[in-house]
Amino acid sequence: MSGRIPPAFIDELLRRTDLVELIHARLPLKRVGSNYQALCPFHQEKSPSFSVTPDKQLYHCFGCGASGTAITFLMEYENLGFLEAIEELAQRVGLETPTGGTPAAQEQQPLYTVLEQAASYFQQWLQHHPQAAPATHYLQQRGLHESIIQEYRLGYVPPGWDNLKRVMVSSPTPTAAQSLVAAGLLIEKEVGGHSYDRFRERIIFPIRDLRGRVIGFGGRVMGDEKPKYLNSPETPLFHKGKELYGLYEARQAQRRLESILVVEGYMDVIALAQHGLRNCVATLGTATTSDHLERLFRLVREITFCFDGDHAGREAAWKALQTALPQMQDGRDIRFLFLPEGEDPDSFLRKQGRAALEQQLANAIPLSRFLFQRLEQACDPSTPEGQAKLAKSAQPLLARLPQGVYRELLQRQLTQQVGTVVTIPSGPPAPARPAPRPPLRPRQQATAEGRLTLLPQRAIRCLLQHPDAAHQPDLAEEWRNLEEPGITLLAQLLDLIRNHPGINTAGVLTLWGERDPHHATTLQALVTQELPLPPEALAAEFRDALQRMEERSHKLERDRILEEQIQKWGRERGKREPPHYQVGDEPPPIDER
Repeated sequence: MSGRIPPAFIDELLRRTDLVELIHARLPLKRVGSNYQALCPFHQEKSPSFSVTPDKQLYHCFGCGASGTAITFLMEYENLGFLEAIEELAQRVGLETPTGGTPAAQEQQPLYTVLEQAASYFQQWLQHHPQAAPATHYLQQRGLHESIIQEYRLGYVPPGWDNLKRVMVSSPTPTAAQSLVAAGLLIEKEVGGHSYDRFRERIIFPIRDLRGRVIGFGGRVMGDEKPKYLNSPETPLFHKGKELYGLYEARQAQRRLESILVVEGYMDVIALAQHGLRNCVATLGTATTSDHLERLFRLVREITFCFDGDHAGREAAWKALQTALPQMQDGRDIRFLFLPEGEDPDSFLRKQGRAALEQQLANAIPLSRFLFQRLEQACDPSTPEGQAKLAKSAQPLLARLPQGVYRELLQRQLTQQVGTVVTIPSGPPAPARPAPRPPLRPRQQATAEGRLTLLPQRAIRCLLQHPDAAHQPDLAEEWRNLEEPGITLLAQLLDLIRNHPGINTAGVLTLWGERDPHHATTLQALVTQELPLPPEALAAEFRDALQRMEERSHKLERDRILEEQIQKWGRERGKREPPHYQVGDEPPPIDER
């Protein structure tokens, strides 16, 4: 990923971002001297130990050790990936995220443009096309307000085979028909090479990614024609098994989501949003996938699936449950809500209101209960035969759970229900998760090499506080030959800064956090050990530390040569006593015979 986002862009992004403003929008900060303080959002505490330093654009918690830049804050606080955090900050400060000029990026950019243009035409047609009356009437019947229609950018395509093709290909800035085909907006005939609009006489629902860019569309008929819903095909931008309708709008409305409700249709998402339930998303005409769950669990710890209570709804829920089993790490919660048969969230809301739906949500069934209820339907757990069948059915399902407390609890529940110990086959290991950060103390920072020794640690502290010190002329270099903890880290840090002139402390931590998260924790802790020196003194201190390490390297080399010479004399002269030299003395002339 670092190859796609130039370090210079990251540095500029951090320079433009006001970390205090970014954090204060999410938790209240109080000014204390030149810094700001708050209760740490990453661990429970009663007195504030979370500190933000404006001049360095860094945060640090003296309780749990969490620290970093605006990018790492968004990644940890909102569970975003690195690129997602970069994109969110870039949008915030008005920068366009570079794509690195890769072939894939060059292919994708025109598609974003085409899809955005199409979305604008669809919106205009819903508002102004003379044939849009049935669409506006349908939306009014469904109780949608103009504000929610605008927020979700609903549109309309009138009857006809080439409305979009005609307006986009022949516009003042014409779009190539091939781009419209690649974006999924036109269908190309196999014979003859002619193309026609994919969406015709439908209400249009733009599908947006987490940056708000249109990546595809869903279209709904207003009558009983089939298919009722039509989605964009798979394209370089749109993958049904990964995307979720309404996720962008949910995150815009509620920056820190606590839970997410997964429903089955576009209209359900919009109706729920209009009633103030802004944490809803929908799959795009496909069953729930592991990619969907991975994306959602990066944002929340609790997911509720809402299905119709009929046979089809329960079968869809059972498929979702089986997909979810490998994702059920300790602390995650999946529940299932089954509405009365024939009802969907939209119709239920219009008939019974928000309070009734919230009561239904409060009574949603936990995954574990739904699992055992489903298995017990196929056997009689009151008989030995039924208990044996229950155990046999449950074993392969529980084996799909990751190792952990949740798996052990379900295994214990199965044992209680069948009356004997049931062995579960070995399942997948628990997915790697960042371990809770222990309190970090300055003199206890360990690296993969061991504990940092004094001089390398001091040099790193100077360099982090004043990166320009790396660009001094004639700095010592032979200290790199030392074999002691911290030397490799210092050398890599120095080379990183030299390769990125003008980089600041926040930029260093961001780049390092992307390439080496383990050592990034060490560097973040060392940043907090601020040396009370002006920049000139820090540069001199850095130079002196390198010089002293180089002198140590030379002395160790001399000692090594002397030790080898002493051993050589011992081998050549047999039992005769070698000269009484000691390690640390000046070596005698080397015998080169």
